[in-house]
Amino acid sequence: MDLREAFGRNVRRIRQTRDLTIEALADAASLSYSYVGELERGRRNPSLAVIEALAGALNVSPHILLLK
Repeated sequence: MDLREAFGRNVRRIRQTRDLTIEALADAASLSYSYVGELERGRRNPSLAVIEALAGALNVSPHILLLK
């Protein structure tokens, strides 16, 4: 598993444990829901700003999203 896939799985897992939809997470992070969906599937490379926005919306430290 590469880092993109690990990132996507972590975002999805944390989002689901918080009972958030992709749309709700995307809104909270000021991102499009299709982009968040692609990130969760490991199809996009997030920038540091996106990692920070998602971490803030999920209320976790950014490094948690990057753990393999």
